[in-house]
Amino acid sequence: MNRIQHTVQIGSGDAAALRRRPLRIEVIKGPDRKRRGDFEHERIVVGTHESCELVLSDPTVSRHHLEIALVPEGYRIRDLDSRNGTFMDGVRVFDVLVEGGASVRVGETQLKFAPLSDTVDIPLSPATRMGPLLGRSAAMRRIFALVAKVAPTDTTVLLTGESGTGKEVTARALHEHSRRADGPFVVVDCAALPPTLIESELYGHERGAFTGADRARTGAFEAAAGGTLFLDEIGELPLDLQTRLLGVIERRQVQPLGSSKTRAIDVRLVAATNRDLRREVNRGSFRADLYFRIAVVTLQLPALRERPEDIPLYVESFLAEHAAAGLPLSIDAQTMAELAARPWPGNVRELRNALERAAALGEVEREHESLAPAATTAEAATTQANEGAIDPAVPFKTAKGLLVDRFERAYVEALMRAHAGNITQAARAAEIDRVYLLRLLDKFGLRTTKRG
Repeated sequence: MNRIQHTVQIGSGDAAALRRRPLRIEVIKGPDRKRRGDFEHERIVVGTHESCELVLSDPTVSRHHLEIALVPEGYRIRDLDSRNGTFMDGVRVFDVLVEGGASVRVGETQLKFAPLSDTVDIPLSPATRMGPLLGRSAAMRRIFALVAKVAPTDTTVLLTGESGTGKEVTARALHEHSRRADGPFVVVDCAALPPTLIESELYGHERGAFTGADRARTGAFEAAAGGTLFLDEIGELPLDLQTRLLGVIERRQVQPLGSSKTRAIDVRLVAATNRDLRREVNRGSFRADLYFRIAVVTLQLPALRERPEDIPLYVESFLAEHAAAGLPLSIDAQTMAELAARPWPGNVRELRNALERAAALGEVEREHESLAPAATTAEAATTQANEGAIDPAVPFKTAKGLLVDRFERAYVEALMRAHAGNITQAARAAEIDRVYLLRLLDKFGLRTTKRG
């Protein structure tokens, strides 16, 4: 197949670029008929909001209606939980791969898009490491190039991607390459704190501000003064807390709980989420104005299964760490190839934990041992966890995430087998939203639907 995206060597060594064919999108029906644009972006969002790459005036189109992502096989079209849906050939689609041009209907608007014959070269970093970040794949070297470009600024950055893809590591790289590198790097996990404590954690409190506040506490915004504040899993914040956070970001001031005075803040803000906040905005569960304040620059981190060529680099790095700690481990070529072929639903975090176990035990678990839940029922996955798959040496959040990932994969595989691959029937039987089931299938690489 003649792929739309590929990398080519430019110059010598590892210096390369991503060669891309721009996409032309034309409105052939609707209020914006005859509007046309040529786009070189990796991801093109179509909607009515001014932040979209293609802005439409059709009132039946959602603010963020659909995304067109450039992938090696062509273009991936994803509906962003739009109000009126995305249709191709009269069929509503949620996530579909197109190998060439296509015609798409959104609301009352008909779009036609096709790749152009001309190409543009998108620069990649020549490095395979950037601070704590690793990767020799084109996808990661593109991330390195973007981090190098945005890090020296104070621009707010939103990091997206599946759990375990390295969002906190990327945030640290942004900090280490910024003018604030000598300042503090403060992390707040919004998913790990109960709503009643989040405000105190972020903004601080005075003594006596609430029951149990026997002394004053400095909040994360003040603690990060002169440095970077990383808000992990920001998509988990309740709506009422999103409102106050928006006010703090806009005014650059915090007011500790129990205090009548505000205090100026000087921080660089980086946020992360494994949710698609554009979908959450369309659903009304995330404030649109807060989203646009934190998504000034968005970096989407690729899943490990999308860049298997990076796995040997991670393995070498993790083994070097373990050897330095007195736990040497050698891995032969066959085992390395097996590791590179695994889907790793927990991404880099899961790979690291697998190698940590291997270093402690002196050998790497075979795929059928370490990934048993992927080939069994959900009940078997739970049984395995109850019978010793839990490692208390692993941090609670990491262990919980891996267990949930394994359960989800096992359940979805069993569910799809039971319904012969029929997504609608499977979603109905599981009593879950069809779109959510599609996300799970994509998360674990279990959906191969193509449309050309």
